[in-house]
Amino acid sequence: LSILRLLNSKIYNTSGKIIFNNKNILELNLDEVQRIRGKEIAMIFQEPMSALNPTMTIGNQLIEICNRHLDLNHNEIIKRIHDLIIKVKLDNIKNLLKKFPHEISGGQKQRVMITMALLCNPSLLIADEPTTALDVPVQKEILQLIKDLQKSENLSVLFISHDLSIVRKIADKVVIMKSGEIIEQGSNSTLFNNPKNPYTKALLSIKPSKTIRLKELPTIEKILNKNFKNEIIAPKTRFKKLNKIYSKPPLLKISNINKNYISKLGMFSKQDSFKALKKINLELYQGETLGLVGESGCGKTTLAKTILQIEKAHSGTIIYKGEDITQLSKRDLKQYRKDIQLIFQDPYSSLNPKLNVCETIIEPIKYHKILTNKSALIKKATQLLVDVGLSADFLYRYPHELSGGQRQRIGIARAISLNPKIIICDEAVSALDVSVQAQVLNLLNKLKDNYNFTYIFISHDLSVVKHMCDN
Repeated sequence: LSILRLLNSKIYNTSGKIIFNNKNILELNLDEVQRIRGKEIAMIFQEPMSALNPTMTIGNQLIEICNRHLDLNHNEIIKRIHDLIIKVKLDNIKNLLKKFPHEISGGQKQRVMITMALLCNPSLLIADEPTTALDVPVQKEILQLIKDLQKSENLSVLFISHDLSIVRKIADKVVIMKSGEIIEQGSNSTLFNNPKNPYTKALLSIKPSKTIRLKELPTIEKILNKNFKNEIIAPKTRFKKLNKIYSKPPLLKISNINKNYISKLGMFSKQDSFKALKKINLELYQGETLGLVGESGCGKTTLAKTILQIEKAHSGTIIYKGEDITQLSKRDLKQYRKDIQLIFQDPYSSLNPKLNVCETIIEPIKYHKILTNKSALIKKATQLLVDVGLSADFLYRYPHELSGGQRQRIGIARAISLNPKIIICDEAVSALDVSVQAQVLNLLNKLKDNYNFTYIFISHDLSVVKHMCDN
């Protein structure tokens, strides 16, 4: 943000030099900076849904950038957009340009963001966590695309990420930052094969293992304080626990669930049917963590919405405590939803910015009329904060005052406030850096042990699934 002069000078005091093409960006006037932004230095933002204008079509947003920075007529602009869309490997260009951001997938949104960034042929591309919310196959595609474009367009790329496995694949040189300072830097091979700083070593060692299952994941703080022991869960212990879980009848049984979406591009066009779920069968047992893994758009979240009855299946049954919840009345459905809660993927958009932490946590309790007394509600909210590793100091803070990890803990506190039987974790740690991921995963396992929760754990990260899931 400092490179693009996007930090408010009244709040942030920026000093030093930022030399770009022999000019100090910090000494340029606003008009000169505006000529650099988007044209000479472009940026791919972390969350494309937030970065794209929801009220404009993709085509109009691309045209707007060209009109702002390029001296081209309309036909030349359309050709430039068309050529770049082909380069970023987006299909069905005519329909794509007519769509709004919410009508395309996460991978498509990120490709649109890359197209926007490259429209003016910049010499520096800043990629800020461009693959964080994407599943592994789409991540690989986006990384390869950035690599290919770097060569074909002769780009310099500043790639920002908390995922060192991704950095290792794409970077020539790596800089490690902590608390606003550079603590280590070096070539890719030197830094990953022979790190010097203890913090760098800790970062490289906290990713969940795909081969062994630990009782608790290491966190940076515990590694640096030398306060961590690798306690491996013995297979014998684990099998004994699983046998006990699977000896009882399933808590939730899903049979032959089918879900179709109908799409129609125009008033007189033919309707297309898209099969989102096809003959889904699975069983979920009390105390189990069931993993759902698959590529973006494969139906994981649709299945979660169907279980919650936010979306209705076209056929099939979902049996919970002996009842088919697809046939429940509105009154009975309210009680069912009390038993099944959801932890959302994005902690930055899943909390109401107008509600403080206390109001957020007690909202479902008030809705279900479990507690009505104000002092009892505050006491409950305080206890829930303690349960998720936060103090009562957070009660009256607002979401913008919290970090991503703290927000996700608030989301977890809200989810467990009704003491549910099943919690659906929809990519609950994918937007968090590896150290905070470890803290949140440890918290989820601790809560499961304490309260015998049952999890449906949706993720695209197989190492996280290996650590968390029983089935």
